[in-house]
Amino acid sequence: MADVNEIINGLMQELRRGTIILGVLSQLSEPQYGYSLVSVLEEKGISVDPGTLYPLLRRLEKQELLESQWDTHDTRPRKYYSLSPLGKEVFEQLCVEWKNLIGSLEGLIDQRGG
Repeated sequence: MADVNEIINGLMQELRRGTIILGVLSQLSEPQYGYSLVSVLEEKGISVDPGTLYPLLRRLEKQELLESQWDTHDTRPRKYYSLSPLGKEVFEQLCVEWKNLIGSLEGLIDQRGG
């Protein structure tokens, strides 16, 4: 018989995977480098593995949702990411879609008495 906690953990992982883009975009109105983004998201309750984040940042940059710039002033060069104008527009629309989705889901959950 399947363990309830094991099932819930797996399903929560799927839910997190689906929302990570929105979480990342929400934090890039100001430039952030990868590790700082991991830390900021962690502080706000969203755990993101660097092995997941860095490929996502590259993909979002390739889609022209992010812009990047290298900072070589510190001893360790860092690539800073921020929202592009297109990224800002996409983020705003995703927020609208997210709120609509939450409203629909809350309606479904409330409907069953949960």
